[in-house]
Amino acid sequence: MGRGAYALARVAVIVRAPAGWLWWPGVLAAGVGVLVPGLTGRRIGVLAGAALFLIAAIAVFTVRRKRYLELARTASRAGKAVFLQDRAVTVRACRRALRWWLLPAFLAAVASSFAVPAAAGMLMAGAGAGLWGKALWLGRWERTNDVLLWVRPEWVARGRPAGKTVRAYQTTGIVAGDAGPGGARRGRAAPVAAR
Repeated sequence: MGRGAYALARVAVIVRAPAGWLWWPGVLAAGVGVLVPGLTGRRIGVLAGAALFLIAAIAVFTVRRKRYLELARTASRAGKAVFLQDRAVTVRACRRALRWWLLPAFLAAVASSFAVPAAAGMLMAGAGAGLWGKALWLGRWERTNDVLLWVRPEWVARGRPAGKTVRAYQTTGIVAGDAGPGGARRGRAAPVAAR
């Protein structure tokens, strides 16, 4: 990178990246859990899991939304010297930061099925659904305001795009980068310059 240049990562991609890694292992753990009678029985386990799914999805979707909006509303326009990080690079970095606890969480969800079948797996899946919903919410905000939100990658090393280490967001035009509003992959190659 040239003098004064730095990289930016998409906020919505950082939010969306772990969603699948929570959803699919959660669904798998819940599926395995249904096969185990458990101490409480399947019916109680599944009912408890459904409640935990909803609680997790709502909690993850709503947590720090005010902070996201505050950072978005005060975001400055990205300069021409910035480099926009590819979606794949951002996803890889986010998943690398989270993988150390994902396998233990999955194993714990499966093991807990011997006590309360499927419940912990549905809790994981709910967290994934909440993150996916939050990414869609950010995408709606981006479309409404006709901008994309970006953040310095070194501020989100732990995958928290609205955490205390994040000082500010920056914006580009809606067509910049290779991910559309909400962090989804674009259907075709897109320009990578900040516009």
